[in-house]
Amino acid sequence: MTYSALRFLMMVVPLLLAVPAASGASDQLGKVTFPTSCSASVQPDFERAVALLHSFWLDAAGKAFATVAQADAGCAMAHWGTAMVKLGNPLGGAQPRKALDEGLEAIQRAKAANPRTPRERDFVEAIETFYRDSDKVDHRTRTLAYEKAMEQLAQRHPADREAAIFYALSLNMTALPTDKTYANQLKAAGILEKVFAEQPQHPGVAHYLIHSYDYPPIATKGLTAARRYASIAPAAPHARHMPSHVFTRVGAWPESVESNRSSAAVADQASKLHAQDYMVYGYLQLGQDAEARRVMDEVRAIPTINMQHPLVFASGYAIAAIPARHALERGQWTEAAALTLPASEFEWSKWPQAEALVVFARALGASRAGNAATARQDLERLDALHTALIGMKQGYWAGEVDVQRQIVRAWNARVEGKTDEAIRLMRAAADAEDLTEKHIVSPGRLVPARELLGEMLLEANRAPEALAAFEAAQGREPNRLRGYLGAARAAKAAGDTAKARANYERLVGLTAKADTQRPEIKEAKVFLGR
Repeated sequence: MTYSALRFLMMVVPLLLAVPAASGASDQLGKVTFPTSCSASVQPDFERAVALLHSFWLDAAGKAFATVAQADAGCAMAHWGTAMVKLGNPLGGAQPRKALDEGLEAIQRAKAANPRTPRERDFVEAIETFYRDSDKVDHRTRTLAYEKAMEQLAQRHPADREAAIFYALSLNMTALPTDKTYANQLKAAGILEKVFAEQPQHPGVAHYLIHSYDYPPIATKGLTAARRYASIAPAAPHARHMPSHVFTRVGAWPESVESNRSSAAVADQASKLHAQDYMVYGYLQLGQDAEARRVMDEVRAIPTINMQHPLVFASGYAIAAIPARHALERGQWTEAAALTLPASEFEWSKWPQAEALVVFARALGASRAGNAATARQDLERLDALHTALIGMKQGYWAGEVDVQRQIVRAWNARVEGKTDEAIRLMRAAADAEDLTEKHIVSPGRLVPARELLGEMLLEANRAPEALAAFEAAQGREPNRLRGYLGAARAAKAAGDTAKARANYERLVGLTAKADTQRPEIKEAKVFLGR
């Protein structure tokens, strides 16, 4: 996306984002039409439950499906709904053992209720492929089996829009983070776009379109869904948050902040923390460090995390990521080196990838502050966390922690005067990170590895290479404050005054409403003669 396009987007999107204040917004969940053989009296409640499910309002959806099942003991699809709820966020990875067991129990109840139509049997049997033998068969194999079952279901019932929508969701569930053709995501989007034209108030269609387009090269395709989802289902906290996935991808930070502020105001703990991570990321790009600090202090004050919440991993990720971002985005290396695991009660051993955020930020901070010995101690912990993730068969997250280890080793080599080795290691880390996409739990990695490569090259007086690295980073992570700063400094050092001026101009424009006078903002203004 060009800078002029970004400026246009940032002027226009606020006008399109506002959640309606009309009466009834508290129960607006969008429009879902999902006919069943259940009694007519429970049909509206069933469709409301499906609407909740489509917006990942899982606790509410679970209660709603349970209410339908209680009112109509023969409603097999109510138990299908419960099994779908037990997926948690189906795009977030493997489910806990308890959820898998409860999902299978729901399927057994659905089959005992004897689904009355072939279509209902198909829905029940499709999700059963995911839960069957979960103690023996790995998560990805079962997810692929579910995707295939949903494809067959959609083919058998071509007029069934819910079948098409859930099939599109299953395509996103099996999409590989290493596939840079985005084949599954674009196939899903093709299905969803057709339904969206027919059902513009469907919450799941808007929601899953945003997920389908949540990747740098195709993010602008998701702007229509992002602009509309919050107004389709303003009662759902996740519907208020999800537009920020696209806004973050295109660097529309004020809009991302506003989406998440709106979501946090009505969300439960786990969803609020997820929104706050996105909010802090946006604030830091705008130079609104005081606002970021306010949110961070609010998060730090949380005494206990709900470990039974289906989105509990989002809680741990957020409380670890927020203080790490706050230090690293501001270049406060000594502050980063002093980070500790948050005081909130959280079972870190279950999610080594969350703990790794703090350990990585601490190690990088120590290394960049010149203390390679301290960084090496944290590197040993990163090694242990990497081993733990491999043992837990968390291949994606093991890869993420491996990149973190490479980054720390690179900066330690730099501290030790091994500049060529440091650059080689840092370049390898950036290349490895570029092979995969960030996880949906996060607005972005703590620091883009290619941006760090640019900073290292600049320190090594290799300005033209540094500028190329920063510009490549901007292609994947647009409108970042440190990205503009690095590109401006590299261009200046390379003698490219025009590019230096352009990047400093963008930095000043980005931070026009900064609430803190960062040195880099002053640096830009001095260069521009302001």
